[in-house]
Amino acid sequence: MGVAALQQHARLPDSHPGMNAPFASDPARSRGRLYPVRPSPTRSEFQRDRDRIIHSTAFRRLKDKTQVFLFDEGDHYRTRLTHTIEVAQIARAIARALSLNEDLAETLALAHDLGHPPFGHAGERALAAAMRDHGGFDHNAQSLRVVTRLERRYPEYDGLNLTWESLEGLVKHNGPVHPPLPFALAEYAALHDLWLATYASAEAQVAAISDDIAYDAHDADDGMRAGLLTLESLADVPFVAAIVAAVRREYPSTPIERARAEVIRRLISALVEDVIAESARRLVALAPQTADDIRAAPAPVVGFSPAMGEVDRALKAKLNHDVYRNAEVMGVMLKAEGVVTRLFARYRDDPMALPEAWRPADGSERERTVADFLAGMTDRYALLEHQRFFGGGAELR
Repeated sequence: MGVAALQQHARLPDSHPGMNAPFASDPARSRGRLYPVRPSPTRSEFQRDRDRIIHSTAFRRLKDKTQVFLFDEGDHYRTRLTHTIEVAQIARAIARALSLNEDLAETLALAHDLGHPPFGHAGERALAAAMRDHGGFDHNAQSLRVVTRLERRYPEYDGLNLTWESLEGLVKHNGPVHPPLPFALAEYAALHDLWLATYASAEAQVAAISDDIAYDAHDADDGMRAGLLTLESLADVPFVAAIVAAVRREYPSTPIERARAEVIRRLISALVEDVIAESARRLVALAPQTADDIRAAPAPVVGFSPAMGEVDRALKAKLNHDVYRNAEVMGVMLKAEGVVTRLFARYRDDPMALPEAWRPADGSERERTVADFLAGMTDRYALLEHQRFFGGGAELR
């Protein structure tokens, strides 16, 4: 059952800005902010959240943080920033089709990677190991820490003071969160109840699956640019193989770059259209009347159909084997882990090596302060700091 049926049975308005479903998050009914602020005469509360994220320091740093390949391997590979923008575009498209609040979906897409350290998952592994005995490290929880504590742009409070709905979606976009909680989440949950045991809003679920779609399609694209995948090797995933065959048949003489772009474009469209149709079916079955009905549901309302879920898993397995676990990529990532590990030890053992504003007043939070500082670094800055302390060229190749 598609969107038209959803509109008929759930009494959804036709999809366009300003006309959302009754179960969409409504900024006028937001649960508010930890620190009250005056309403804006021109922007909704979710629009203000989006703007606060875009103007944050952490968002700007995403331009020099690794997605899969390192920044010095070429200008055409995706960074965390370009990935984030692509996720936001997909999220807005899905939210619009389902008559959800586009602004909240976009806000959560833009914020979802703010806690990623340099060098992608390699940096996260290094920080998780270094913080094992000090509360651990998790990039999702770190994103919450960034927007509630580490951004310092307002005279009255630390953080960006986002709405409850944005914070909830940031924490729970992958589903309910159960104990034991990551340090940053446990710390904040003591101040602000984010209903951790429930699902998040439909908009947060849209942001999460948009991240999956972007990973599937764009990491395949970058993998082909790097020579780790080819259109023919994607035949291991029959659904993608059918797209490749159709493009080859329709455009037999087109250059490989254009064929690749057409395959990726069709793959994204297929994934997005499947999510819209499947989510519409789930929403009709649930018949929610409020956003809290979505939170109380026994399962996510946004997702792939069973058949497309198999495609998603098969494509992720292909990317994991041929791209993420490629020997050359793994070698570079191992070196990147070493950079973060050595920097952590240096800052922990010699706090005077930290910038003055980052030096802890006492030793009680030394490791957490070092982790916060390192997590905020770009790849480039981490390499320059490593060169400053340990010599050698500022590169991992």
